[in-house]
Amino acid sequence: MRRRKVLIEWDVRNEIDSAIMERMKTAADLCLKCENVTIPCAVTVCLCDDAMIADINRQYRGIDRSTDVLSFPSVNYPLGKTAGDSETLLRQEYDDEYDAAFLGDLFISVPHLIAQAREYGHTVKREAVYLLVHGICHLMGYDHIEESDKERMRAMEEKILAAASVSREETDAVDDQLLLSKAREAMTRSYSPYSSYPVGAALHSTDGRIFTGCNVENASFGLTNCAERTAVFKAVSEGVRSFDVLAIAAKTKAWPCGACRQVLNEFAPDLRILVTWDDHVEEKTLKELLPEGFGPHSMEH
Repeated sequence: MRRRKVLIEWDVRNEIDSAIMERMKTAADLCLKCENVTIPCAVTVCLCDDAMIADINRQYRGIDRSTDVLSFPSVNYPLGKTAGDSETLLRQEYDDEYDAAFLGDLFISVPHLIAQAREYGHTVKREAVYLLVHGICHLMGYDHIEESDKERMRAMEEKILAAASVSREETDAVDDQLLLSKAREAMTRSYSPYSSYPVGAALHSTDGRIFTGCNVENASFGLTNCAERTAVFKAVSEGVRSFDVLAIAAKTKAWPCGACRQVLNEFAPDLRILVTWDDHVEEKTLKELLPEGFGPHSMEH
């Protein structure tokens, strides 16, 4: 028997952490396992913005607003039946391009996803996996219009999320003391023979990872890199582009320089920033440090 799996064809209009996408792929496979579908299937997943999903809502649903996820099934299931009861129908949706049965199309708004994660206190990873599972359940024939159908769909979603080890209680709570400790530790690795002013930084991503950096000086001075940018560049090189808290440690109070503020604004305009020196800690937001900052939104037409 061929291994049951979901082939996802991604259309990434809005970036999301690559580790989150991998977790989404795992959950997609578990949708088939929990539904007892034994043949491989395929879906397209468009990671878009609110404007695109609002346009689709207006065009196909007569709703003039953005939502989190939209599903467009390719299979017309009999009343009361889902994919696990309908493999003959699924086989009729076989697509040579995917070498799998095509279940349909999903559209997920990344800004909506992130906003909901914050509103509900979930991790972005948890919300992304849930929205994908919710969408695939629709593609497998589940619905939530009637209360009985809603209960059935919720039960399947919970079964899949449990199999994927994704909990409602999974949160993005940031331990400020841990970040400050990581920043102080990074400070000890500073290469600062010219200024004798070591700086360390610890950057928290919205998927829960921490990236550290220190200042790295150079004899030409102009090629010196600040601790904050070192941490950002490390994170981005690993595919991470969403951050919520930055901790900075130095010998005196040291807010990010202008160049660092601009780089941080590229990825996290709502960033919370902690600085520590001696036994002191102060906090500001990036918007306080860089009011009316120029960023990607400034380039939108």
